[in-house]
Amino acid sequence: MTNANPTALLRSLIVYAICVPLAVVLGFTLVNLPYYSFHDTQSMVIVGVVVGVLVFPLLMKWHYPLLLFSWNLPIVLFFLPGRPSLFIPMVVASLTISIIERILNRNRPFLPAGGVRWPLILLVGVIYLTAKLTGGFGLRAMGSDVYGGKKYLFLIVGIMSLFAITARPIPRNQVKLYVFLFIAGGFFSIISDLYAFIPGPLRGIYALFPPSGNAMDSMGNFQVEWGRTRLGGIAGTAGWIFTLMVAVYGFRGCFLTHKLWRPAVVIMMVLLITLGGFRSAIIGVMLTLGLLFFMEKIHRTSMMLVVVLLGISGAVLLVPLTPHLPYTFQRTLAFLPLDISPDVRMDAEDSTEWRLAIWSAIAPQIPKYLLLGKGYAFTQETFNESMGANAMFHNTIDPSQDPLALSSDFHSGPLSVVIPFGLWGVIIWMWYVAAGFRVVWRNYQYCDDEVKTINRFFYVYYITKLLMFFFIFGDFVNDVGGFGAVIGLSIAINHGVMKPKSKAASQPNAVKPGPYTPRLAWQRQ
Repeated sequence: MTNANPTALLRSLIVYAICVPLAVVLGFTLVNLPYYSFHDTQSMVIVGVVVGVLVFPLLMKWHYPLLLFSWNLPIVLFFLPGRPSLFIPMVVASLTISIIERILNRNRPFLPAGGVRWPLILLVGVIYLTAKLTGGFGLRAMGSDVYGGKKYLFLIVGIMSLFAITARPIPRNQVKLYVFLFIAGGFFSIISDLYAFIPGPLRGIYALFPPSGNAMDSMGNFQVEWGRTRLGGIAGTAGWIFTLMVAVYGFRGCFLTHKLWRPAVVIMMVLLITLGGFRSAIIGVMLTLGLLFFMEKIHRTSMMLVVVLLGISGAVLLVPLTPHLPYTFQRTLAFLPLDISPDVRMDAEDSTEWRLAIWSAIAPQIPKYLLLGKGYAFTQETFNESMGANAMFHNTIDPSQDPLALSSDFHSGPLSVVIPFGLWGVIIWMWYVAAGFRVVWRNYQYCDDEVKTINRFFYVYYITKLLMFFFIFGDFVNDVGGFGAVIGLSIAINHGVMKPKSKAASQPNAVKPGPYTPRLAWQRQ
């Protein structure tokens, strides 16, 4: 007869006593859910509570890596009201656990953030006052008659994300692992484009991974025409793989080594990015590679001539081939002075003219919202008139009444700040991005050599995001968290904000002077 450990046996009994009934309740609820119908609020709440209880032990131990992994993971929690993205409850859960750990153990303080937290705290105040004075925080998913609360929720969670990521340092020997976790969640974006190829019994996975609307025709059927259908999910996956490569290896490590698989992977990912047909995506790739090229000082070497010659050769080949390339490839390159298909040119120009029309119509409203921003709230009547199924056509004649414009989706970073939150939001946002730039710059400038490549990437990535936000495509709601993730990871990797090293620290072989001992006059002779 074997001797059993009473403590382990008791723990096992407790686990079985809790988990088995919960698993039975969860299975019964899921079986009785209507097929592809998620409007049964009571059942959804039961599923959410049960899942939360079951995963709580995992969260207690692994909440920080799970937070990073969920950041770019395109999963929605269909069993919660509003079907929020997974990273929203993960940010709240991780920050809550970190605060509790800090209360119980004062030897685990949050990392110093170099003054980045203060503008975020003030931004919370501006968001609260603006919402209170412009219609409130209504969440339609919770039964409110006011729309727009979801944007406020995204902003608050984006602000909380920096505090959650800077709650603990990342061990130096696990930096690449955590960077991989942060980026790898985006690899699953490809699932959204595969709906047409997934067998019917397996399509239940799309309750978690919403299918892409680009592959849906007017009848609601999913059809993919390679080279013409804009496959944003595949392009997104390729973009995140490209990001991982340049983050870990840099420009030199990707292209100037004897490991031929690295440039092959990078080039292949750049080609797959064109399947999305997004001009901003290829502009971001070009900015990232160009900045890394100069930041690594490759332009001072003989490789500069090689790169110039390769660029000229590529341009010479691209000019005659462009009209024969797939539709999405041509649309991705539509910002360049190339001879592309008339259909592609018209599609790209219509998109540009639509944005310019909205900006021209919204810009005169800026003085109106300088002191008190517009906020995000709008009524049920506004939704029905301009955004619902019965929206009137005449509303689309005025670009300022466009549904996206009314919901503050201006496709312009500066407008997405000044219209909803006025001058105060602009001042605090500029303070925030300037403080964040100082953090990533100092951490790149003064970091240790073993994390130099990754810090250089975050510095370049931050600059690229700034340029994209102000000049290409920006969205305040998403970019608060986007910038916060970059700044927070930079702080967590470097265990704070780096400072210039003293001469003694920068010269490890130098003999350090001993303590000063005063000498008498006769001793100095």
